[in-house]
Amino acid sequence: MCKHIPKCPTAVSPDREAAQVVAAHPEQGWSLLCNALVVFDDLGELLPDGQVVAPHRPFATA
Repeated sequence: MCKHIPKCPTAVSPDREAAQVVAAHPEQGWSLLCNALVVFDDLGELLPDGQVVAPHRPFATA
């Protein structure tokens, strides 16, 4: 569970990419976020339940 204040968005939230990185492996092209989401350098994602999200552009933050 997320211990950040404020809490990170869940893996099913539209803004899920905004969660904090807990493990980064740039040499392998992926990072693990606090919400158990794996994000890849090609902008694809792997959800905690094993579903694949095709590469896409994340929402812009303003």
